[in-house]
Amino acid sequence: MSNMRHMPRVLIVEDEAPIAELISINLKHNGLSPIWAEDGESAQREIDAVLPDVILLDWMLPGQHGVVWARKWRSDPRTKSIPILMLTAKSEEQDKVSGLDAGADDYITKPFSTQELLARIRSVLRRRAPEQAEDSVTMGGLHLDGATHRVTFNGEALKLGPTEFKLLNFFMHHAERVHSRAQLLDKVWGDHVFIEERTVDVHVKRLREALGAAGAMVETVRGAGYRFTNKATG
Repeated sequence: MSNMRHMPRVLIVEDEAPIAELISINLKHNGLSPIWAEDGESAQREIDAVLPDVILLDWMLPGQHGVVWARKWRSDPRTKSIPILMLTAKSEEQDKVSGLDAGADDYITKPFSTQELLARIRSVLRRRAPEQAEDSVTMGGLHLDGATHRVTFNGEALKLGPTEFKLLNFFMHHAERVHSRAQLLDKVWGDHVFIEERTVDVHVKRLREALGAAGAMVETVRGAGYRFTNKATG
């Protein structure tokens, strides 16, 4: 598309060449620009050169596990806001949770279809797109600026990942209402067909941690979902 600033760059961190090749071909056919790195070290070199728009990160890598790299990139201010999709051959619940806890925005279990992979990539790119939230909103000392993607609480800057920002933005614009996990997946993720409700819980937990003292504004409504409330906490 000629009006796009650039084709989104997708860094594929995958040691199995046939899988990386297959993903690359599919991404190219769908207007994305793939870059392949076979381990974390070469991925780091690519990131040092040019920041990607999305990182597809294999769980099992030679040397250090993908989870180690996810943590590293999440803690570095330069790469903190880049969406990370974990590629995992394991379907065990615990591994998915470990990947999300390490800072991945989503995970996809091998074998996966091209359509599913593209849906996930487009979803994290949409969540990252600032045009989703141009306006600002303030509640109880918490201020979210949609244009600059900044969040402050009582004047102190808070660090939120891209998914947590989108989640908070939705909560603050729809305060005092109870939202089920399915509704949140629909409104925040946009492709809930492929995402499990457990993912919402992990991101809400991460959002609360990022909000610190303001975390209590995100309430769990047992059996129903979550509500963002402006009640005085204390």
